[in-house]
Amino acid sequence: MKRGIKVFALLVGIVLLMAVVTGCGSGKNNQQSEEGQVQSGGSEGSITAVGSSALQPLVEEAAKQFMTDNPKTQIVVQGGGSGTGLSQVSSGASDIGNSDVFAEEKLKAEEASQLVDHKVCVVGMAAVVNPDVRVDNVTQQQLIDIFTGKITNWKELGGADVKIQLVNRPSSSGTRATFKAIALKGAEEAKGIEQDSSGTVRKIISETPGAIGYLALSYLDGSVTPLKLDGIEPTKENIINGKYPVWAYEHMYTKGDATGLAKEFLDYMLSDDVQKSLVVDLGYIPSTEMQIERDVQGNVTPK
Repeated sequence: MKRGIKVFALLVGIVLLMAVVTGCGSGKNNQQSEEGQVQSGGSEGSITAVGSSALQPLVEEAAKQFMTDNPKTQIVVQGGGSGTGLSQVSSGASDIGNSDVFAEEKLKAEEASQLVDHKVCVVGMAAVVNPDVRVDNVTQQQLIDIFTGKITNWKELGGADVKIQLVNRPSSSGTRATFKAIALKGAEEAKGIEQDSSGTVRKIISETPGAIGYLALSYLDGSVTPLKLDGIEPTKENIINGKYPVWAYEHMYTKGDATGLAKEFLDYMLSDDVQKSLVVDLGYIPSTEMQIERDVQGNVTPK
């Protein structure tokens, strides 16, 4: 009997010892797991960023980099235009709404007041033409006359004898809103081809004799010719110093203050990893380099 009790006590001791050893090992493994999570990026979850096709290439590339550094995250980037981005973030259908225009320009005041603006960079915009039209400069009045249908052939401007074909963007486009407000001084465009995607607009203009439209400078690839405006080239330097007027802030709006993964991604968009590499490489301008600023009413002042 006594021997049986001793054997039972020994077995209990062995079991307790194994439990302690196992517990220590588990704690160590948990610590290693936590350390590994920190080393590979601690972010998790998924978000969506919808809107401006002018901003889309930058957000897509930044999202790829961010997800490589943080493999447990998923950032879905979609275009659709600034109006779509603003309406979706306002309704809660998207975590981030990308836009070329201020929210107050597209939404009701009550809706716009609920959004928080994160300006991530500046982008220039230019009228672009099929290279065969042989025109590379127009005055602002000539540009207005082209888009309102008063000038219908490039020969009227010293170019080829080719009928002008307008390529417009839909009403939801922030690029269209900016171009119309600044380059066309609010003039109503005549009817033409209408395309939602900036990439498709570029393709149509490059393949269509006499075609003219407008694009963010981030979409220029040599297949279309950007027009000077009153002799001023749409270059980064001319935008920064205010000589060339057609540009816009690129906004990434959140409904209320950004939190969680959305905040981490927006912080990443403003980090040196993006601002000093992707922003410049893809044809955008860091907001910090601008020598002027513009308010929601369109007033431009020195910084």
